[in-house]
Amino acid sequence: MRLDENSKVLIVGLGLMGGSYAKALKRWGFHVTAISDQQSSIDYALQEGIIVDGSTEVDHALIAEADLIIFGLYPTTFLHWIKTYAHLIRPRTLVTDITGVKSCLVREVQSYMPKGVEFIAAHPMAGREVSGVENSDSRIFQGANYIVVPTETNTPEAIESCKRLGKFLGFERISVLSPEEHDEMIGFVSQLTHCIAVSLMTCSDSHHLVDYTGDSFRDLTRIARINDVLWSELFLMNKSALLRQMDKFLEEFSSLRDMLAQDDREGMQAKMRLSTERRSWFDQK
Repeated sequence: MRLDENSKVLIVGLGLMGGSYAKALKRWGFHVTAISDQQSSIDYALQEGIIVDGSTEVDHALIAEADLIIFGLYPTTFLHWIKTYAHLIRPRTLVTDITGVKSCLVREVQSYMPKGVEFIAAHPMAGREVSGVENSDSRIFQGANYIVVPTETNTPEAIESCKRLGKFLGFERISVLSPEEHDEMIGFVSQLTHCIAVSLMTCSDSHHLVDYTGDSFRDLTRIARINDVLWSELFLMNKSALLRQMDKFLEEFSSLRDMLAQDDREGMQAKMRLSTERRSWFDQK
């Protein structure tokens, strides 16, 4: 399927990300509908003109008319939906997702696709520390990264359509990784950083820190305001990769601690220079 402005898009799961997808695609003129378990989310999206139709039921008509279905569900909920309702998806429909873990999920989801339906995984590297369609904002995609995550069974056409979706959404950089490469990378750049932020916030129970802290602490702990249900699920589903990254971090942290304990100024300065050099890669982007 070639994705263009005449395509009909169904979003299943109308939260922050689903709503942000809907806003971005509606701006291009796409016919966008949604299925959500919250009537208030459907009502809000209809009232704001984010979607043209929606339902809290698994609406056969909405599924049947979709050219592209985007799943904005938690991983286990997504898999349950696919196992239960994938047979309703008509041939030639393209299916994608926004799920934050892949290797434990993608091939199983593909195995439930009816003949003529292709699932191509993707991960938008964007978000906010709030939830709900009421907080959706398509601007979160601007300047952000979008990762297409194919398997050996995906067609070149599906991969290109998924890349094209990323461009419609407004992402600046679009990359392609295997499910295993994705999960190793996400274990470091996303899940480990959330682990560090959570650990920082649970190190001290002083209510007075807010009176003294500066921007460095605020920046480091911005993502500590976390959805515990979602992120604990993501951590567990990517357990092996995340544990490897946590062990690497603990090794580096212990090394820095030992340098401090041994008054190794030269060693600390060398580590800081390396840190500054590697951080500059991001500034160049």
